[in-house]
Amino acid sequence: MKAIVTIMLKNGVLDPQGKAIGHALNNLGFDQVGEVRMGKIIELELTETDATKAKTQAEDMARKLLANTVIESFKVEIAA
Repeated sequence: MKAIVTIMLKNGVLDPQGKAIGHALNNLGFDQVGEVRMGKIIELELTETDATKAKTQAEDMARKLLANTVIESFKVEIAA
């Protein structure tokens, strides 16, 4: 079973990478781009066969290691 963990900076936390990407896109002529926020996606291949248990395990992994929960939020999706 595959767990997809999406991690983003919380609102109000400065995002210098997002700012740099937004600035570069504007310089390339993409004037329609406003604020940009940079995040990361982590795919985990789990041996668990129960979707509920897999999601719980992935959320625990995100809380303990994958995300810095002081400044980041995360979302876990299970793909069959």
